[in-house]
Amino acid sequence: MNTPYTYITNCDIILRDSEGRIKDERHIHNTTTTPGKEGLADQILASPSLGVPTHMAVGTGSPSATALGTESDRNALTSKTRSGAVITMVGNWAAGDATATLTEAGLFDADASGNMWASATFTAIAKAASDTLAITWTITVS
Repeated sequence: MNTPYTYITNCDIILRDSEGRIKDERHIHNTTTTPGKEGLADQILASPSLGVPTHMAVGTGSPSATALGTESDRNALTSKTRSGAVITMVGNWAAGDATATLTEAGLFDADASGNMWASATFTAIAKAASDTLAITWTITVS
């Protein structure tokens, strides 16, 4: 009997003050969307037709199955690496960027709209104007 593959996504969020001290830190097992599952499977094809994650967004609402509820800001990924069957993507928000009380984040394949590969909902993180935010998203295929 073949063992089915699983596709697990996790989101780590670190909020730092202007001196670089950690103000808040979260580890969230989040939602993998249907476009995310289809996008990963599509990459095995000789000519994939679906985009890969290129951006992360944060917001102040609750995500639907396809988009953030109230998107505040979207940034290009800072880095994307693979080690074995684990893909790690990092997004950063500088001081003054995405200043809000954040409650959601998403992983997207475009700089506007696009397909949301994964989403996370969390209790409020108050990002002040002088704070920085780093989100590390991992996709593990096992």
